[in-house]
Amino acid sequence: MKLLFPLLALIGGIAVAIQSQVNGNLGRNVGVIEGSFISFLIGTLALFFAVIFFGNGNLLAVASVPKWQLLGGLMGAVYVLILVFSVPKIGVAAALAGIIAGQMIMGAVIDHFGLFGGERFPIDAKKLIAIVLLFVSLYLFNQK
Repeated sequence: MKLLFPLLALIGGIAVAIQSQVNGNLGRNVGVIEGSFISFLIGTLALFFAVIFFGNGNLLAVASVPKWQLLGGLMGAVYVLILVFSVPKIGVAAALAGIIAGQMIMGAVIDHFGLFGGERFPIDAKKLIAIVLLFVSLYLFNQK
């Protein structure tokens, strides 16, 4: 059970890499914003059916959650739009290197300060070194 969640995260990462190329091609064929919209529409339909057949939460509770919690969809739209735009120009791996670096850096800041209602996990020297190495990795990956 200890490996289940890291393996699920690995599968999620694989899906994101495939999604990036597929969405990049879609954007090249129909337009960047249009490709992003189509991607979200198909994802929304998939989630709609998942809620109908497997959901056990309360969608109406959305009216009572803090409004900042609704920003996740907007952030997802920004993410997909940026990937649809950048993947055809720099490739999947370079785009994902930037995405991963951004996720790790912002994740460390969120954890350090316990932002958005999260638990605090302070940044230490090892994490700072890892962040510096992320920048080195991003630079090397995009070097011609």
